[in-house]
Amino acid sequence: MKPKLILRISVDLSMTAVLLLLMAYSLVGEEAHEWLGVGIFALFVLHHILNVKWSKSLFKGKYTPYRIAQTAIVALVTLSMLGSMISGILLSRTVFMFLGNRPLQAIARTAHLICAYWGFAFLSLHLGLHWGNILNMAERLFKKKSAARKWTTRVVGWLIAAYGVYAFIKRNFAGYMFLQIHFVFFDLDEPLIFYLLNYLAVMWAFVCAGHYLAVLLRKVKRDNT
Repeated sequence: MKPKLILRISVDLSMTAVLLLLMAYSLVGEEAHEWLGVGIFALFVLHHILNVKWSKSLFKGKYTPYRIAQTAIVALVTLSMLGSMISGILLSRTVFMFLGNRPLQAIARTAHLICAYWGFAFLSLHLGLHWGNILNMAERLFKKKSAARKWTTRVVGWLIAAYGVYAFIKRNFAGYMFLQIHFVFFDLDEPLIFYLLNYLAVMWAFVCAGHYLAVLLRKVKRDNT
């Protein structure tokens, strides 16, 4: 595996881990949350630097249904990240305190909530659109193909995704995404690991949705050729 590819995978895995910790705001603490926010933005910038060829090709070539979806989700991820960072700076009580009094606190709090939850969904869908590439890399690690291994991983993946849908409903994700609920509820007695595993399951449900959307869009392209 090439060093650049290893770096790209490491950055993406780090972004995923930091994103999960960011969603556990009250469980990790306000100061840690702010530094994690700075960290994920730095990783986001590094991710785009490592994928600069993709950015340069935006206005080149034909736009297939898959490419349209991919580009749209990247744009939505970028808007969510910028919204989270700007609103986070306005709300900061530690990292950006040197900026002094900052206006629009109430608006920033609402923007931070909606950008966080939609950003979580868009980043997960973005990962799902590329999940086929990850599966292909994983498959090359094995010398022989195995139908049993293939179906076992699929069934386990579907079960985790099903639990992710349950956790999505149980933890009121839609309420936060559509601002039916304006403050995130945290059970401070819940162990952090349980919280993270539930959010990881929700992420996986979005990843699966993105993956099967990619499969469908690529099939549309083949059917039209």
